Amino acid sequence: MGAKAKKIKAPKSRNLAIGKATPYYYLLPAFIVMAIMVFYPLGYGFWLSLTDMSLESFKDPNYIGLSNFSNLFKDSKFFTTFLRTIIWTAVNVTVHVSGGLFLAVLLNRKLPGRSILRIFLIIPWAIPQYISALTWRGMLNLQYGLINIILNVSGIGKELLYAGIIDKYPIPWLMDPVWTFVGSILTNIWLGVPFMMMICLGGLQSIDKSFYEAADIDGATSWQKFKAITLPLLKPVLAPAVVLGTVWTFNMLNVILIIAGSFANEKSQILVTEVYRQGFSFYRYGYASAYSVAIFAILLIFGIAFMKHTKGTEEVR
Repeated sequence: MGAKAKKIKAPKSRNLAIGKATPYYYLLPAFIVMAIMVFYPLGYGFWLSLTDMSLESFKDPNYIGLSNFSNLFKDSKFFTTFLRTIIWTAVNVTVHVSGGLFLAVLLNRKLPGRSILRIFLIIPWAIPQYISALTWRGMLNLQYGLINIILNVSGIGKELLYAGIIDKYPIPWLMDPVWTFVGSILTNIWLGVPFMMMICLGGLQSIDKSFYEAADIDGATSWQKFKAITLPLLKPVLAPAVVLGTVWTFNMLNVILIIAGSFANEKSQILVTEVYRQGFSFYRYGYASAYSVAIFAILLIFGIAFMKHTKGTEEVR
C-alpha cells in the first residue's frame, strides 16, 4: 500500500479518431443536400442579380454590378407593391395567429365530438393549395359564386351596400382589383388558420395543468390565466411559427396567381408575383433576381428583429 499508485493509462485506440469524427460523417449527407438545394441556388441568385441576364444574354450575361438594384429602388411601382405586400402579410398573419389560437384554446377543452371537429378544421390545410384556390375562385364568381349567393340570400350584401361599406352589389370579386385582392386575402386566411391552430394546440397540450390549478386556487379569471400563463408559455412555440407564417405568406405565389388570374391586374399583385412576372413573362432574369434578393433581405431583417424583440428563443421560466 505504501508504494505509489501507478496511473492507469487508457489504451490508445485506433478507432478513437474515427469515433470523434463519426457525428460529422452522419451530418455530411445532410450538408451535401443543403449545399446543392439551398446554398448553391442562393449564391447563384445573388450572382444573377449582379448581371444583365435575360433571354438575349442567357448564355453570356454581363456583370453590371448594382445596376439592377438601382433601377429597382428608382421604380415607384416597387414601393407600391411592397406596401401592398406588407398589408397582405400583416392582415393574413394577424388573422392566422388570432384565429388559430382561438380555435386551439376551444379545442383544448372537453367538447363533445372534439376529434371530429379537429379533422374538419384541419381539412383546409390538408387540401393542396391549387385545389383550394381554384375552389375559392369559383366561389367568388360574380353571378354564380357561393359567396355572393350567401350575401344575397342572407340580406347581408344589401345591408352592407346601404351602410356604405361596399359601393357595388353583387361584389365583383374577380373583376375589381381591390376586391380581387380582398378575395385573395380571404382565401389565404382560410388556408392558413388550420396550420396555426395545430401549432398552438400542440403548445397548449404541453403546458403543465398544475399552473392552471394553482391559478384557480388564487381565484384567477379565465382572462388572467390566459394572459399570465397561456401566452407566456406559448411564446417559444408562437414566435418561430409567426416568423415561418410571415415568410410563407410574404412569398405566397399560388393564391394571388390563381385568384387574380393574370398579371394584367397589377393592383392585386405582391412582390413575389412581380418576381415571377419579371422572370418568366419578361425574361429579365437578372432584374427578377434583384427582386428576390430584396425580398430575402426584408424577410431576414424582419426575422432577426422579431425574434430579438419577442425573445422567442429564450426559455420561459
